Amino acid sequence: MTPVRRNALLLALGLVFQSGMIQLAVALGTVTIVAVTGVEGILGLGPAVFLLAGAAAVGPAGRISDRVGRMPVIRFGFALGIAGPVVTAAGCAIESGVLVFLGLALCGAGQTIVLLSRAAAAEMFPPERRARGMSIVLFGVVSGAVWGPLVFGPMFAGRSLTPHDLVVPWLAAGAFTLVGLLVSLGVRPDPKQLSQIYAVSTDSQAPAAPLREILRRPGVGTAMVAAVGSFAVMAGVMNLAGYVAVGHHHSHGSIFTIISLHIVGMYGLVLIVGDVIDRIGRRTSMVGGLCVMALSNAGLVWLDSIAGMSLSLFGLGLGWCFAYVAATTELVDLAGASERGRLIGTTDLLSSVGGAFLALAGGVVYSGAGGSVPLALSACGLSVFAAAWVAGNRPNSGVLAASAGS
Repeated sequence: MTPVRRNALLLALGLVFQSGMIQLAVALGTVTIVAVTGVEGILGLGPAVFLLAGAAAVGPAGRISDRVGRMPVIRFGFALGIAGPVVTAAGCAIESGVLVFLGLALCGAGQTIVLLSRAAAAEMFPPERRARGMSIVLFGVVSGAVWGPLVFGPMFAGRSLTPHDLVVPWLAAGAFTLVGLLVSLGVRPDPKQLSQIYAVSTDSQAPAAPLREILRRPGVGTAMVAAVGSFAVMAGVMNLAGYVAVGHHHSHGSIFTIISLHIVGMYGLVLIVGDVIDRIGRRTSMVGGLCVMALSNAGLVWLDSIAGMSLSLFGLGLGWCFAYVAATTELVDLAGASERGRLIGTTDLLSSVGGAFLALAGGVVYSGAGGSVPLALSACGLSVFAAAWVAGNRPNSGVLAASAGS
């Protein structure tokens, strides 16, 4: 087995275990906040803290990875992903809202840093196969659809979800991330080192450009709109879906069914999605994915059963998969080996800030301005806006046009 394929498979396996922590944080973050604090009006604050901490961490992490390599930074992300659930569990045990928020912040920081694995995977492959390379690693996250029903679901069977009932599941989330850290130790040589074989001589010798110069390159802004728009809308809706389901009088255990199918949509077809993106072009994939997200959000206006919400969240995840993988692959192509970390890190920072804002605003809308309908319609409108922006901004260089599928 070649080093590239071995590394890609190990990065994917690391995300298999990381996804257990992610699913629990998404499904129960809002429930944990309300259970510990007793204040429903701040239900959007938990996801916002999770995403804002990720935003604060991923920018510096990306820049550091340009200097020291990808894996030391990714392994540090796993370490944060172990500490976060442990601190959250402690907050539940002593009913401390401060510790719960701190734990969610550590979880969010760890998640965004570990997800830099997708760009690390893409850069190991030749440019024409980078979407495929990224899809191999992201496929690992689909296992989160299995961890929820098989592991976390039974933990909540017949329980009233008091703060003390949440301690063991959060500790289990930390154990999953620990296994991911151990797997990551086998990734070598570093993906950045492997990427050098695809760099032209001028690229490998030239110093990294300042971020403001990278952002002015043709196509970068358009790809960032697709990446930030798709992630922010997806994360904002996903992080509130569990509480919305409870508001529709569904059981807490049913949250995992909805989130599991959402994760299947996000990652279950990613191997196929990567090949499709390489065939139809990245720009077409960005626009199409954002449109699917818009339709799925609109569906939440009428679909409030478990089956209906699961279908809408599946579509939301699938649309995100097309838009985000295409946009991130494009950004990897538009930056040199010593620039990718800062560009992807900046994009992830903006994505997480956008998701945090939408989760916080969505919580306010849901609890004080009419429930799930205005929330769904707002998310639909934002998806349409992002799709229209990408569709209306064609690449203006021949090389970029070829890569974007114009």
